Amino acid sequence: MTVADLITRDVRSGVFGPGMWLKQIDLENRYGYGRPDVRRALDYLTQKRLVQHAPNRGHHVFMPDSEQTAHILELRVILETAAVDSIVACATPAADEHLRDLARRFDGTILHGTILDQYEANLAFHRELLGLCSNPELLNLVTELRSRTSSALAGQWSRRARVEQSAREHHAMVEALAARDAAWLKEIIALHIRQPQTSP
Repeated sequence: MTVADLITRDVRSGVFGPGMWLKQIDLENRYGYGRPDVRRALDYLTQKRLVQHAPNRGHHVFMPDSEQTAHILELRVILETAAVDSIVACATPAADEHLRDLARRFDGTILHGTILDQYEANLAFHRELLGLCSNPELLNLVTELRSRTSSALAGQWSRRARVEQSAREHHAMVEALAARDAAWLKEIIALHIRQPQTSP
């Protein structure tokens, strides 16, 4: 993992919250990288809109407003549901079972894992599902869109009930895929993406 990957992971998992200042010396000590590597990583993440640069002050975690977040989530709904027909066409019984295992792995993090464990298990599940699509660029685009609502994850899973709901939705996606029911899978994916917006 590069230092940019490590910072991204910590932002996504809520270690660094929205608006939090990222001091270069702290990042150097945390990740064991030198100042030039950390500076390049922050510049790169600024381009990706994961962090923002304030002249003469430094970098802080990007804090999207609620309207911008809603627009990004709707883009994800459009892209991910559009991929479903291809995902269903490319799926195999082995792929179904692998996704089922990944859904169970996420379940395990609810009882025994940290929010970082939950983040990584969730990401693994969604990468595998979208990876079945015949267009690999879709996965790259969705990954980038996810990073632009980077702090949503920690807020989304601040309540146990919401984490458990995510887990149930993962299993429902697997069952819809195993049934090769594209309409059902689209419905669950849309609900899954929009849920953080509507949860109290």
